[in-house]
Amino acid sequence: MLKYTEFLAQKAHLADGAGCEPQWCPGFLFDFQRALVEWALRKGRAAIFADCGLGKTPMQLVWAENIVRRENRPILILAPLAVSHQTVREGEKFGIAVRRSDDGVAHPGITVTNYERLHLFKSADFIGVVADESGILKSYDGKTRAAVTEFMRRLPYRLLATATPSPNDYIELGTSSEALGDLGFMDMLGRFFKNDTNPTVDTRRRFRLGAGGGPIKWRFKGHAERPFWRWVASWARALRKPSDLNFADGRFVLPPLVERIHQVEARSLPSGMLFALPARGLYEQREERRRTLKERCERAAVLVNETGQPALVWANLNDEADLLEHLIPDGCQISGADSDDRKERVLLDFLSGSLRVLITKPKIAAWGLNLQHCAHVVLFPTHSYEQYYQGIRRCWRFGQMRPVVVDIVATEGDGAVMANLQRKAAAAEAMFARLVEHMHDAVAVDGGAQFIHDAEVPTWLS
Repeated sequence: MLKYTEFLAQKAHLADGAGCEPQWCPGFLFDFQRALVEWALRKGRAAIFADCGLGKTPMQLVWAENIVRRENRPILILAPLAVSHQTVREGEKFGIAVRRSDDGVAHPGITVTNYERLHLFKSADFIGVVADESGILKSYDGKTRAAVTEFMRRLPYRLLATATPSPNDYIELGTSSEALGDLGFMDMLGRFFKNDTNPTVDTRRRFRLGAGGGPIKWRFKGHAERPFWRWVASWARALRKPSDLNFADGRFVLPPLVERIHQVEARSLPSGMLFALPARGLYEQREERRRTLKERCERAAVLVNETGQPALVWANLNDEADLLEHLIPDGCQISGADSDDRKERVLLDFLSGSLRVLITKPKIAAWGLNLQHCAHVVLFPTHSYEQYYQGIRRCWRFGQMRPVVVDIVATEGDGAVMANLQRKAAAAEAMFARLVEHMHDAVAVDGGAQFIHDAEVPTWLS
């Protein structure tokens, strides 16, 4: 029978979070990447919130290779669907041995697999783990988050790598901290936030938590915002461009992003209406999407069929994706009902160029993939700024040499949705600015500096 002390030991994170000194920093890393890898190695358990295209894959590969060389034990990299193949190719490109495993076998050195196959692996087989696109941990009650956190719990080396967090998504920061063995999510809430349903409080300082029974609103305690961001900076580094870490942007200045809004006229009006009005509330917005599905898909198909160039089309509804596949002769759809093997096969076809147009949903393929060969994105607006942002950044990222065209197909009733996207974009910029500001403060007062010289005692004290 399991003793209570043994039960508690299983629930506890490994206490020793000490990292190690870098042993190998290859020349293919940019200066800011080298600085981030060295910092993450010395931390041992850390998060790198680097924007799309800033080289999270080479950074996490070099981090993992350093741990393997030091400890002579395997490292596991968890990645979204199809990204594991991409990670293997990146390893070959940089001369780092990476082997993919689909059956739970831990290969010597670095092993990569998909999140969907984590249950096949044993944590004890590894010395550390990398969670690629770790934004998947944001759901505080999600099964994947719980499984990954449990898998990491006893490992001394842990790295989270993802693009910068969603606007005002403090939940993601709390679940990331918990996965690294720092403050637990509920501990974070208790230390920095207050449960507040007061409608007079500035809504920009509040966020929602919970589903059933109505959302709970939280806000920062009186003087907790600055300590909160400094706490985040103690285990995370964030950047959207190298200059955020005081490095030159250089080749990371991206080509122009051209966003074009195509307003589609509905062929029918809502029941009982004489003319079209902006849809109010989720019910009216969903009804409008259904009512205008054919008009929107026809416009999207025209935009794609005219070019003859690679295109990425993001759908929100199954019916949208089905109709788009019918209207775009050389397009192929990935749906949620497809097997993982078929999803990977179609994604690889698009990556290789044998498929010209990929049609799918953001929640299936909007994370982790490098699709710089494509410079044309077509989408329908939704309230999810994160899906909108990630959907664009699959193509608009480092290595893209052409201007990226984003065609947004909307109806007159989508005015409120577009306004909400703009509001969330502003919130994301504000959140990131605060994170960078306090990250710089934390670096300036870092108490973990290594002192290598003995203190000199004044002669009058000796």
